[in-house]
Formats: sequence, C-alpha cells, structure tokens
Amino acid sequence: MPTSALLLALAAAGVHALWNVLLANARDPRAATAIALLVAELVFAPVTFAVWDVHAAVWPFLVASGTLQLVYFGLLATAYRLAPLSVVYPIARGVAPVLVLGVGVAVLGRATTAGEVAGVLLVGAGVLLVRGPGRGAGRGAAFGLAIACVIATYTLVDKQGVTHAGAVPYLELSMLGPSLVYAAVIFRRRTAAELRAELRPATFVAGIATFGAYALVLLALQRAAAAPVAAVRETSVVLTALLARQVLRETVGWQRIVGAAAVAGGIALLALA
Repeated sequence: MPTSALLLALAAAGVHALWNVLLANARDPRAATAIALLVAELVFAPVTFAVWDVHAAVWPFLVASGTLQLVYFGLLATAYRLAPLSVVYPIARGVAPVLVLGVGVAVLGRATTAGEVAGVLLVGAGVLLVRGPGRGAGRGAAFGLAIACVIATYTLVDKQGVTHAGAVPYLELSMLGPSLVYAAVIFRRRTAAELRAELRPATFVAGIATFGAYALVLLALQRAAAAPVAAVRETSVVLTALLARQVLRETVGWQRIVGAAAVAGGIALLALA
C-alpha cells in the first residue's frame, strides 16, 4: 500500500472519528445528521464546481453509490433503533474490509499478498475487540452484517467510479440524493424548534467532517486497492473509542487496549505489503 494512500486513509479515520463524536453529543443525533449532510452539500458545492472533473462514464457509478448510501442510512437508523450500537457498529465497520478483500480476490480476480490478507484480518479483529460484542448480539449481528455488506459494496463501486471523476465532485454528486431524501424524512418528523436546536457550530463542523472524511477515502482509493483502504479507514473505531474515553468519559478496558494493538499491527502489515 503506497504511503500516500496510507496517510490519506488514516486521516480519513481521524476525521470520521471526529464527526461521530460531535454527532453523538447532539441532543437529537438524527436531526443533527440531516442538517450536517445538507451543510456539507452546500459547503462543498463551490469546491465541486472549482475542481469540476466529471466524465460521462461516471454516472452509473454515481447512481449506484447514491442508492447504496441511502440504503446504508436507512439500515443504520433502523439498526440503532432496534439493536445496541455497541453490537451493530463494530460488526458493520469491522467485517466490511474483510468482505471487500474477499470480493476483490474471488470475483474481481485481484491478486493479493499474504501481508495484505493478514493485515486486513488483524485490523478487522482489532476493531471488533475495541468495541466489544455487547448485548443483543443476535439482532445486532444481523443488522451489522447487512450494513457491512452495503459498506463493502459501495466501497467497491466507488473504487471504480472515482476513476471517472475527481474525488470531491464524485462525493458531492453521489451524496446529493441521499442527503436530500434523508433530510426530507427527518424534517417531516421534527418541529421547527427541534431543528433550530441543532443549528450549532458542532453540527456544521460535523457536516464538513462527514464529507471531508470520505473525500480523503476517495483520494486514497485513487492510489491503492479497495481492501487495504477499507481496512485502514476502520481504525476510526479505535480513535472513536479513545475520544470517547477522553470526551465522553467512557471506560476503556483491557479488551479495547488489545484491540487497539491489533489494529496498529494490521496497519503496519498493510503499510509493508
């Protein structure tokens, strides 16, 4: 994995952890997410036009990616209503890079090294350890696996799609539909006062960070294969756990420490592969 791709994926993980913590602190995370997505579309619109680089061949990928992102948001919202976050999130984020690697090898015929395989598996295992299995594993695991499949699929779609467009225009266009639809659904269920309560600096920063994190992922995908990029970006779970300890005062036990060490080892293997 090229050093530039590794650094971009690690930066994406850090920014991803930031916006998750910001939205977790919101009074109404769903309303804050809807506003954040719209803010991101508005902020990145001028940048999109300034660096416009979109070829006709990208449109099928944009439609597919947008549809998958909408499914992702729908599944995530339903999962967090019916199952524990501590079960859904680690399975979704930890299994996704393993699926990406498996599809890349079995379906796309991509060659891979033993180091990449070991690195992806070690990162995935470390992510799961950091967050822990939690309770309600049955329903949570089912949702987690479904979301992981969606994440893996849109990662592979975006890996191909971003070859036909610049990273920022691709992100702006692919997220336009999901952002509008998600916001429309949430706004119908909230009062004006509830929405105004989430018009805070933290929400705006979260929105910019949401798009910024995935823009970094797309830049990484332009430089490296999807599997190692997907694996490294999931270190956001480790960073989120550390931020949760410092900001939210959550307890981080030995299991999370071992998981963090496993993730660090996986990143080292990917960097050397």
